[in-house]
Amino acid sequence: MYKTTGDVMQGFSRDHTVPFLMESNDVAMGCAMSEATAPLLMSFGRVTNEPDQLAVMLYLSAGGCAEEEAREHELAALAALNAMNGNEAEDAMIRQKRAHSVAARRYYKAWQHHNAHYGNPADGECPDFDDDMDEFIYMAGLLSGLQALNAQIQSTSSIGVPANVGSIAARATSCLDNEKWWGAPMALRATVWAMIPGAQPEGENAFERLAIADDQGEVAGVRLPHVFHAIAALNKGDEAMVRSVIRDHAESIETTPANEQWRFVDAMATDMIVAVSDRLWVENTGHRTPMGQLGSFWDDQAEAVETMDLDDLL
Repeated sequence: MYKTTGDVMQGFSRDHTVPFLMESNDVAMGCAMSEATAPLLMSFGRVTNEPDQLAVMLYLSAGGCAEEEAREHELAALAALNAMNGNEAEDAMIRQKRAHSVAARRYYKAWQHHNAHYGNPADGECPDFDDDMDEFIYMAGLLSGLQALNAQIQSTSSIGVPANVGSIAARATSCLDNEKWWGAPMALRATVWAMIPGAQPEGENAFERLAIADDQGEVAGVRLPHVFHAIAALNKGDEAMVRSVIRDHAESIETTPANEQWRFVDAMATDMIVAVSDRLWVENTGHRTPMGQLGSFWDDQAEAVETMDLDDLL
């Protein structure tokens, strides 16, 4: 009975729960669901086949929960520094690193389950995909590998994530149709090129590729490439480029509705862009991006307003 229940739960979750969640735009609810149900759903691996595909999505989302906590602690640290409260800032930074450590472990579990189901991408072979969801989960697994490495670096501690995971994930994106998946595979690959010295192939330009991917994501209504572009720009230390990406994202969500099938991915991208904007705002003002002002900045020049000289009328 347990095995039958486990098989049914795995199949239902993959074929119905995940697609249902992808059509939602409630990122916080998806986060809570992953943290709450992962132990239950993963325990069925004790009585039937290991739910590797489902694990990719569960641990990737749960890792995002921990990363969100890390971002909150980072903002608290920046606000404390802005208020010249050194002890409070240091405590928040410690909490930030701890949260990144949790995120790294969760992301790395997603990567390991990805490899268990699809094979190690380092072998250079592309899997045969059964359907679009199969392909999407493959892409999610590649993202989890890159996120695991990034979170480990942010935690300043070793979780056991190999240093070459980013390069492996970048190469494996060639197994995916870039146009079909909103430019995200190319954006992931270009981000790795921008962040790892010597990774960029001769004749390529990571930031030109990222700009093209931005356009693809905007047209598709799944603006995940903006996140990769912002990450690469932050790593480069180019604040002007970061601001430009944030502005483009804010304009796009006003003009192009999210893809109905992938609302969750688009909402997740917006959450991460808001987080980048918040970081800039807190560093410079002590508070987050004001409500309704994503895409604007504290030092923007007010638009010139035409005025009438009333002196002649008196």
